[in-house]
Amino acid sequence: MKNRTLPADGTETDGRRLPSHADLNLLRTFLAVYRSGSFTAAAPLLGLSQPTVTAQIRTLEQQTGRELFTRLPRGVEPTQPAHELAGQIAGPLDALTALEGGKGTLAGHASPVHLAGPSELLCVRVLPALAPLVADGVQLRVTQGVTEPLLEEMRAGQHDLVLATRRPRGRALPSTPLADEEYVLVAAPAWGERIAEHPEADDLCATLRAVPLVTYAEDLPIARRYWRTVFGKQLTERAAVTVPNLHAVLSAVNAGAGYSVLPRSLCQEYLDSGRLALLHEPEEPPLNTLFLVQRPGSDANPDVIRVRERLRAAARDW
Repeated sequence: MKNRTLPADGTETDGRRLPSHADLNLLRTFLAVYRSGSFTAAAPLLGLSQPTVTAQIRTLEQQTGRELFTRLPRGVEPTQPAHELAGQIAGPLDALTALEGGKGTLAGHASPVHLAGPSELLCVRVLPALAPLVADGVQLRVTQGVTEPLLEEMRAGQHDLVLATRRPRGRALPSTPLADEEYVLVAAPAWGERIAEHPEADDLCATLRAVPLVTYAEDLPIARRYWRTVFGKQLTERAAVTVPNLHAVLSAVNAGAGYSVLPRSLCQEYLDSGRLALLHEPEEPPLNTLFLVQRPGSDANPDVIRVRERLRAAARDW
């Protein structure tokens, strides 16, 4: 892309007009939307109503002759002209806001990092990895949940970073693969012994029909995937226990309630100590890729960058 100069009258060399000093509020609104990812999320940061934010962005688009945001069902996606405009104005506007004593999205100051992901991953991997940053002054606001609702909340501006079990659809939310999680078939040692002694021990699927299944959802997503990937069969059993938390599933299985399929990271300590038995060791265990998703514009907060990079480094050992 060729470089363009900006004369004093606010007109680019190709004839298109950029906003002048009279449009400073429009530029502030643009930068808040660009960084927060939606008109709705930008409104409270600016002290404006959502319709006012929408109207100001529409005015700015008319002045520049460019579409700055692609409207999505949830939030907006910056266009290439929006990325170019943000690159031109972010530094000067942030400096001006700092001189004015302002805070918030435009100031680029360190504020709490809003992080979300599955409960067990947060407890076992993420929070221990981020402990040194917290000790160094980083503030975290952590939300637990499943991927799709968390991504919808991110599109509405509620989270800066989300640990997701699948890649987000579309291009509005940038993501990077973080680590591969292995899933294992486990039960208490007593069940492992009974299975080994079963007359049909050579047919593990048949043997497990007599063992209660413990899972975190009625539709058995993890167990069904394990059966399909490892055994090439459809899992037809129904759960004996469902509890919407993998830590609770682990607790029930450890107590002898039955068997389950769990992330290895969650139960490795139990396997190492003999409190759980590994029922099967496939040549190619099923893996699920974890993704780190970042809300566009959230890197205006330097602590978001610190948390992101710390998680990327820690994930190399996961």
